[in-house]
Amino acid sequence: GHAAGGSVCNKVGRNLDLPETFLDVAGLAIPDEMQGRSLKPLLEGQDPPDWRKSIYYRYYEYPAVHSVHKHYGVRTERYKLIYFHEIDEWELYDLEKDPHELNNVYNDPAYAQIVKDLKAELARLKAYYKDDDTLRGKPVTTSGQKQ
Repeated sequence: GHAAGGSVCNKVGRNLDLPETFLDVAGLAIPDEMQGRSLKPLLEGQDPPDWRKSIYYRYYEYPAVHSVHKHYGVRTERYKLIYFHEIDEWELYDLEKDPHELNNVYNDPAYAQIVKDLKAELARLKAYYKDDDTLRGKPVTTSGQKQ
């Protein structure tokens, strides 16, 4: 199959999906230990019923080119919840109403249930990927032992 020219897919994907996609398109086996998922079905116009509803991400590089504080978050097709852990601040964006992420609605009472649900999903995904903050700000030796 092929992706139709000009087609648009609004499903949630991650950069970790790209290696699996390349392997799948090449007809090669995808190792079980890889964390992503092939985007090939989406490119072919399919709508897998078990496709993920959210993604977890983490941004480590501050200060760097973008000057964005270190943070992690969860994104769905409609919402993006961000936690800036070093400055203890939260942001929530309704991407349907605010696709450019200009209006932080985290403290808006109308979004209280969304915040609660997304925080639970964030905790679930963080645990699933075994991402914790135990090494945050601590040097690591080349042997992997904390100093």
